[in-house]
Amino acid sequence: MASKLPYLLNVQNVVSEYSTDQSNGLTNSQAEERLRTYGKNQLKAKKSINPLLLFINQFKDVLVIVLIVSALVSFALSFVSKSNVKSPDAIGLEIAQQLGCDRADKSQARKTDTFCQEPAKVCDTLDAATVSQLCSDLETSREANEGPKEAILIISIVIAIALIGFFNEYKAEKTVEALKNLLSSDASVKRNGKIIKIASCDIVPGDIVVLHEGEKIPADLRLISVRNLLINEASLTGESLPVEKTNQLIKKISPLGDQINMAFSGTFVSQGTAEGIVVATAQDTELGKIASLVNDVVEEETPMQRKLDDLGKRLGVMIMIICALVFVIVLIFVKEARDKEIVARMIFAFTAAVALAVAAIPEGLAFVVRISLALGARRMASKNALVRRLSAVEALGSTDVICSDKTGTLTKGEMTVRSCVVGSSLISVSGSGYQRVGTFTIGPKEITKNIGLERLLTIGSLCNDSQLKSDGGIIGDPTEASLLVSGAKFGIDYEKLAQLFIRKDEIPFTSDRKRMSTIHTSKNGFLVATKGATEIVLDLCTSYMDEKGSVKPLSAAMRSSILDHNLDLSKQALRVLAFAQKELKSVPSSDESIEKGLTFIGLQGMMDPPRVEVSEVIRRVQSESGMRVIMITGDYIETAKAVAKEIGIIGDAMSGSDIDGLTDEEFVQKIQYISVFARVNPEHKIRIVQSLKKLGHQVAMTGDGVNDAPAIKAANIGIAMGINGTDAAKEAADLILLDDQFLTIIAAIEEGRGIFENVRKFVNFLISCNIAEVIAIVLGIVFFNNLLLTAAQLLFINIVTDGLPAVALGSDPSPKDALKQKPSYFQQAILTKRVWAEIVVFGFLMSIILLGQYWYNHTHESTIAAVSAAFTSMVVFEMVRLVDIRTDYRIKWLANPWLTVAIIISVAMQFAVLYISPLASSFDVGPLSGHDWVIMAIGSIVLFVAMKLLNPLFDKIDHRELAKA
Repeated sequence: MASKLPYLLNVQNVVSEYSTDQSNGLTNSQAEERLRTYGKNQLKAKKSINPLLLFINQFKDVLVIVLIVSALVSFALSFVSKSNVKSPDAIGLEIAQQLGCDRADKSQARKTDTFCQEPAKVCDTLDAATVSQLCSDLETSREANEGPKEAILIISIVIAIALIGFFNEYKAEKTVEALKNLLSSDASVKRNGKIIKIASCDIVPGDIVVLHEGEKIPADLRLISVRNLLINEASLTGESLPVEKTNQLIKKISPLGDQINMAFSGTFVSQGTAEGIVVATAQDTELGKIASLVNDVVEEETPMQRKLDDLGKRLGVMIMIICALVFVIVLIFVKEARDKEIVARMIFAFTAAVALAVAAIPEGLAFVVRISLALGARRMASKNALVRRLSAVEALGSTDVICSDKTGTLTKGEMTVRSCVVGSSLISVSGSGYQRVGTFTIGPKEITKNIGLERLLTIGSLCNDSQLKSDGGIIGDPTEASLLVSGAKFGIDYEKLAQLFIRKDEIPFTSDRKRMSTIHTSKNGFLVATKGATEIVLDLCTSYMDEKGSVKPLSAAMRSSILDHNLDLSKQALRVLAFAQKELKSVPSSDESIEKGLTFIGLQGMMDPPRVEVSEVIRRVQSESGMRVIMITGDYIETAKAVAKEIGIIGDAMSGSDIDGLTDEEFVQKIQYISVFARVNPEHKIRIVQSLKKLGHQVAMTGDGVNDAPAIKAANIGIAMGINGTDAAKEAADLILLDDQFLTIIAAIEEGRGIFENVRKFVNFLISCNIAEVIAIVLGIVFFNNLLLTAAQLLFINIVTDGLPAVALGSDPSPKDALKQKPSYFQQAILTKRVWAEIVVFGFLMSIILLGQYWYNHTHESTIAAVSAAFTSMVVFEMVRLVDIRTDYRIKWLANPWLTVAIIISVAMQFAVLYISPLASSFDVGPLSGHDWVIMAIGSIVLFVAMKLLNPLFDKIDHRELAKA
């Protein structure tokens, strides 16, 4: 509606611009018309959680897509195969007939397994060609009928993966239910000459809103009249102190924090009353613009998602190439395939290719990743860090820059008196926030008695409109509350004090007067208590009180000393207030005479102090973890620099207006040296985060306010405060600190790095197993013209015997030195060149031993004995690989008892498949001979020792990679 920025219009012009009667407000008809034009004063609500959509999103991972494709191929193969081959029962009956059995007696078909394994024991009358053809047909038929089972098994895995991710993320989403209503429920407005209460959603541009202390502001207002008005804008601008407001014209375009004649939607009235004209509602408010800004930020994949997707794509391409080559090789060169009809040949070649795909695809990987991340999320929750997206669990581990809001994040958001000046003494005050615990010291000496200090704290408690709540909270202005707390630390009970000195009158604070005075009854008559700006109060004083309570004339030297103290405290970014008193027999008739001839009592300097644990956290993050911490705040630059210095953030400082004066290229170059950004708007915060990302940094953004939400969403990992954080900040975040402790970030970093290591371990293990299987299958086709293992056997290995230990690896504790590693280590690919070299070398070594054992059994015993030995050896050797990987991390074996249990269960299940007849029949295997176990034992020792001896060679590759990083 307005043609100009409303704060650049004086009161008369803004009233005219919005066609409002200042005395009577809008009429009902005007309000109804504008409601139709501008709509309800409501932010666009975020859609509620859609469980179906959340479930569907679980299938977007590349590894999951590869599994789905694999299942579809298996299903299609089974369908084609079934249409071109006889059923196993039909062939079994044919063999039974050849053996002289009754064709209708199907039970005799069971003899076919023994017949095909050792025909001499059953019948010596059939010729070799007949035996070979019948048994070959039986094997082909069974392979064709295994397809649906493989497809069903893979799809079951995919669904399990989706369910794990869905339930974890759904639970987190319910914990942080969508963006809640940030507008107050009702408001006082002038309509038709009367002040009435209406629902805030019905407020329209041009309405005159009446504000009272403690209320939430329902829309953006241009203030037209104010009385002692202070507004808490911390959630919107990051300003730690309530902002004193005026209705005076601002003559230049200013950032939000400096628009002192405006009141913004979603902020709170800390003190005073006012009237303002509504100049923006709903999405047009500053709060609405921030909400829109959050929605405009494109959500990016986490580092883990990118790494796993990249791995999935690489594996997918590799698998397709190998399978295509194997299909061609088998179809053209393998004798067994050449002897078949063209359709049967193609089916046989395709079966070999699918078996190889099953060997190459790490079916359990996506499942194990979800389980591991879910376990990590649970561990983080136990440390007060709620994970909203599983893929973000390890993201903090690779983060190298933490951008943090100041107010409420690095600081408590609670004003605290840090220093007092009485006479010539500078007194330090300990304690933080509104906790009424602390000491007063001069140098190393603690003060328990000091008349001058007691009087200073008494005046601060009397000249005060705030209250302390029994639960530790406050009512009123935070600055005034800090004065009550400093008095309580010295043993002054302000409630009892108020009964001794009953307030009779008040001369309120205004922006012109810059002071406040209260008049109280006392034993001797009346007591005037005054507080305000130091220079203003000093000009009203003719005497001062020293530490012993003696009143002395205020000399020029003493005045200069007080001003010097005031300057020193101001340089420490403290907000300084001066206090004075005057005792009267009777109350003077005029306000001016009440505040003349005062006795100066002292100064109190307060600030929103850093959280107690923050300095140590910053030190550890920067020195041990190699991460950089950047402070971003809407507060004044001197205040930000002082807080940064106190908590150990070192670097240059820059304001939001400085950022506006730089091009994107200039800013990207400059940002490398800036550690403090002050007086910034939400748009600046996004620009800071995005510039850091352009430089290749992994950025975490922490905050609690509405103004932090866009940057939280734009960061690689967004972190919100759970207790004092706004709903907007929580909604944009990936991680929520349930205790609002910056220290919790350290625990989350450590856990994230531990999770990355665990993911790297089990991915290494699973891919090692799959590559080894691929090499063994390919070499088996080349040297033996046959598949060493069936697809069903490979699926059993990949999912059951490998899957359980891989899941258990995800429970390994974080390494003790996790925080001492540099972020670059965790920014590497999950499988580095060193790990790939290990995987390939292990695969070839294992295949050589396994093929040797297969050849021996195939030559001296039977095919089923060879397959059984190869099947079991692969399981045993892969357990050796697991032990080899884990010992490289120097973690005590008993630190994770679940791993031992998982290995025992895997080996036990393998024994069950070998020695329980129904299972052995299903997998076409049987019991092993004693020499098989001897070969496996010797092979295990050889593999383990060989891999350890090759470690120095692998380390050289590792050093080259780290040097590049």
